[in-house]
Order: sequence, then structure tokens, then C-alpha cells
Amino acid sequence: MGKKKVPAMNTSSTADIAFLLLCYFLMTTTMGSQTGLSRRLPPMPDQNQKVEDQKVNRRNIIQVKINSADRILAGSEPIDVSQLKDKIKEFLTNPANDPNLPEKEIKDIEGFGEYPVSKGIISLQNDRGTSYQAYIAVQNELVKAVNELRDDFSRKNYNGKTFNMLDEDTQKIVKEAIPQFISEAEPKDVGRRR
Repeated sequence: MGKKKVPAMNTSSTADIAFLLLCYFLMTTTMGSQTGLSRRLPPMPDQNQKVEDQKVNRRNIIQVKINSADRILAGSEPIDVSQLKDKIKEFLTNPANDPNLPEKEIKDIEGFGEYPVSKGIISLQNDRGTSYQAYIAVQNELVKAVNELRDDFSRKNYNGKTFNMLDEDTQKIVKEAIPQFISEAEPKDVGRRR
């Protein structure tokens, strides 16, 4: 007796259909993109490099603190987030050469010449209970203050152009004249102290 042939389904095109469905879903699906703060981290130090303690003059540092109730302290006075940008701009520019505000160092900037550059450093510290919204609002105001100072410098020295309108080499000059030094300290857990 002969063997019976069992009818089978032709599955040769199933892989093609699965591939086409995969391509369709990959092209029509949108991926959620999350945004964050753009920060350039310092390069890793050389392992053979000696660690030196750098002394920073107290007048060159402004401490911005956010507590767990989202209240802001800039220097030694409480401040609203809407006033923070102007306070930082005044701190960094030191227009009246106040001895309590940062020193200025005359630097020879390549492509520009000599310019008094602020030695001001912004030190940000928050409590572990600080809300994310308050933290981001403060970060935005700090960066906005530096960006406005860079725009002012650019308009004054480069025919009314803002910082973003300048070419890369000129932006490098502006960044040297108006540096952005924001130091972020480790969050404290003030709410748990008794």
C-alpha cells in the first residue's frame, strides 16, 4: 500500500507578511522623546594628576538654595524665582565694583582682546524634598541669566546680533568673556534632621 500525502498549507509567504507588518508598525509608531537639562560634564581627570585644593574667594560664590517647601535663598536673602535671574545677572556683572560681589580678571581673549571676565560661580543646592518643578524653574532662571548676559555682550560687540546668530568661533569668544560656572552641590536631607 502507498503512503498518503497529507495536504499542507503553503507558509512561504507568511514571513514576508510578518516583515511587512513589522515595517509598517515601525514607520507609523511615534517614540516618546524625553528632554532633559543639557550639561557638559568636566572631563575625567588623569589618574597621575595630583589633586590640588583650589581656594576660591568667598565673594566669588553665590549660593542658591532650594528647601523642601520650594523656597529659594540666593546669597543670604529669600527670593522669588521671578527675581532670581536679575539677582544672578547683577552678581555676575558687578556693575558698581561692589567688594561683596565677584572679582573681575582682565583676560586676553583670542580674537577679541582684553576683557574683564567675572570670576563669579553659582552654587546650587537643593533639599531632597524639593519638587522637580521648582528645581527646573531655578535651573532655567540661572541659565537664562547667563544667556541674557551673552546676548547683551553679543549685541554690543557684534553689530546687534544675538548669541545664537553668531558663528561658532565668535560664540567661543563670547563664552570666554561670559563664562557659565554653575556648581551643583549634593542634595541635603534637611527635613529629616531633628
